[in-house]
Amino acid sequence: MTIIKRLSGSNEEISRILYEEQLQLSQQNLDVEEAVAEIIETVKQDGDQALRDYTMLFDKVEVTDFEIGQELIDQAFEEIDPEVLAALKNAQANIESYHRQQLETGFEDSPTEGVVRGQLIRPIERVGTYVPGGTAAYPSSVLMNVIPAKIAGVKEIIMITPPQEHFTPAILVAAKLAGVDRIFQIGGAQGVAALAYGTETIPKVDKITGPGNIFVATAKKMVYGVVGIDMIAGPSEIGVIADRSASPVYVAADLLSQAEHDKLARAILVTDSEELADQVEVELDRQLKELPREEIARASIENNGRIILAPSKEAMFELMNQVAPEHLEIAMDDAYSYLDQVENAGSIFLGHYTSEPIGDYYAGANHVLPTTSTSRFSSALGVYDFIKRIQYTQYSRAAVGAADKDITSLAYAEGLQGHAKAIEARRQEK
Repeated sequence: MTIIKRLSGSNEEISRILYEEQLQLSQQNLDVEEAVAEIIETVKQDGDQALRDYTMLFDKVEVTDFEIGQELIDQAFEEIDPEVLAALKNAQANIESYHRQQLETGFEDSPTEGVVRGQLIRPIERVGTYVPGGTAAYPSSVLMNVIPAKIAGVKEIIMITPPQEHFTPAILVAAKLAGVDRIFQIGGAQGVAALAYGTETIPKVDKITGPGNIFVATAKKMVYGVVGIDMIAGPSEIGVIADRSASPVYVAADLLSQAEHDKLARAILVTDSEELADQVEVELDRQLKELPREEIARASIENNGRIILAPSKEAMFELMNQVAPEHLEIAMDDAYSYLDQVENAGSIFLGHYTSEPIGDYYAGANHVLPTTSTSRFSSALGVYDFIKRIQYTQYSRAAVGAADKDITSLAYAEGLQGHAKAIEARRQEK
């Protein structure tokens, strides 16, 4: 039995097939919108009481106090495995050093006498980060979402996470290390609604970031405009470009590293080596049997995994640029030399030893990445997502006079007499 489907044909044909498959996956999400809209409206109207009701309904937990106090955080530091704590601190240092390089500064110039123009950089006032709970408790996501906001200068960072009988210590520890100001135990679409509109207990924020299930993603989509959001994240995906220098063991392992996330995750190998393709398929079958999350990973590989044979290296990159994957590995001896061939990808991992999980946890580049081909027009989460660029302009009276004719000509050409008269009023001033 073939474990992973193979595609062949022209790049145009393959791109069309992959696009249609992706469209089918995204259409599975439409039926939750009505339910999420009702949740959001109820939270807007009933505030904390709605949160208590939905928490009992969905999480089977009665919450009396939504905010997590310092006592629980201190307890998490006592309980956390020392090796995990050390790893979190090392990852924190790497993430901070990488993201500090993204800091922007304003500018000002004076192109002509009497004209000053420029741009201010200001942080967003308050940000909310959603952190999944239960088996999907990812302290690395806390670091990746919070550290860029902190470096940007966000004044208050709120974190929400679903209520637990016993919180994963690493989640609370990561929140403290990264600089979260307040933590609330509330999850789901109701938690997103609380961040967007505020309740008696939970402050309204200006932007929401963080991963979640389809209900969380749909809620973020529906509150966009009331607040900003980072992105609408779809299932995890990885694209691997590999030639015959690649290790089939490594390639299969890296494909499975994303397949184990979700049955809807996509893992795509593009290669010019039929021998490698055959070897990777054998390895996938062998390694799947060793994974604790075999059922999830197998469903992902069998339903959404693809191996594509390309006629040349140029064709491999051309096709992968059309796929625009969340994660892109280049498993080739001279991988770095092909960096300029990549036009669309969330994050790139170069060479045989740079496995994608290095980026998930440790290297420093952000792991919050555009999915479902949106890397064609969007980027990884970064410091720039937590700032505002505010323009300013000043014209002296003489400078307005010098530009008067051009401005009024354009205003009249657009049929906006009020615009023109605002300039002419200054012309007539004595």
